[in-house]
Amino acid sequence: MTFSTFLSRSDHLILDGATGTELNRRGVETGLPLWSANALMNEHDAGILQNIHEDYLRAGADIISTNTFRTHRRALAPSGNAERAFELTRRAVDIARAAIASVPADRPRFVAGSISTLEDCYRPDLVPPDDELRIEHSERIHHLIECGVDLILIETINTLREAMIIAQLALNTGTPAIVSFVCDRGGKILSGETLTEAAGQLLPLGISAIGINCGPTPFLDRPLAELRAACGESFPLIAYGNIGYADETVGWINTDSETPCVYCEHASHWPAKIIGGCCGTTPDHIRQLAKAIRE
Repeated sequence: MTFSTFLSRSDHLILDGATGTELNRRGVETGLPLWSANALMNEHDAGILQNIHEDYLRAGADIISTNTFRTHRRALAPSGNAERAFELTRRAVDIARAAIASVPADRPRFVAGSISTLEDCYRPDLVPPDDELRIEHSERIHHLIECGVDLILIETINTLREAMIIAQLALNTGTPAIVSFVCDRGGKILSGETLTEAAGQLLPLGISAIGINCGPTPFLDRPLAELRAACGESFPLIAYGNIGYADETVGWINTDSETPCVYCEHASHWPAKIIGGCCGTTPDHIRQLAKAIRE
């Protein structure tokens, strides 16, 4: 069954939780500039990455995200690994596929190719010119598709301009695409654009879902309500909040500010069809979430 068919037939889909912060919890070095891509550099850490994917699948995830947030040339260049972009993307996708193969289930599971901003997710002022975006994101998308992902998850995007370019490039390949923005506490995209404007431009392209991620969990209600009003009652939304805060040295600081029970209480009010967890969440958060939604 294709992802698009499964999405159309399902009431809710469970996305996995955090990868980078979970690697850190399990002792993998996740310092910048590589962050989560550090786990692709040796067999030991790659094994931990696969265990994380497997734990999310056992917790009830329908979709697992590839560890490709920083496997593109621009992100790899500062560490001297730019020419390994395809190799590391292939390794990340293969690990996700191996995890699905190792955890039996009575329902389909899907691999989402994770793509985010070329530059810092929280710095819309750093977004490159359009021609650079097209060239570099085109390579990322083709790497992921060649490696065998089921859909493209365009996540933690901070400008409508970059979102539009990535979405169009992905959809041009015939691959389903989801777009998820990071917003300020007032509910606007970090670039200052509204989600209503974003929905108005992205939905006509044919994206599969639109939503919000990597915002403080208690603050997702407002932007999701705006998206629901802009998209109508039937269009799929996606939502996954964070726990903790960003750090310029290690990438993210984990906290226990939202227990699985508290996170689930927030998520139960989100008008979203696809729900998961972002930075700081764990397999326990996804397990609690899947149990609540399916029961």
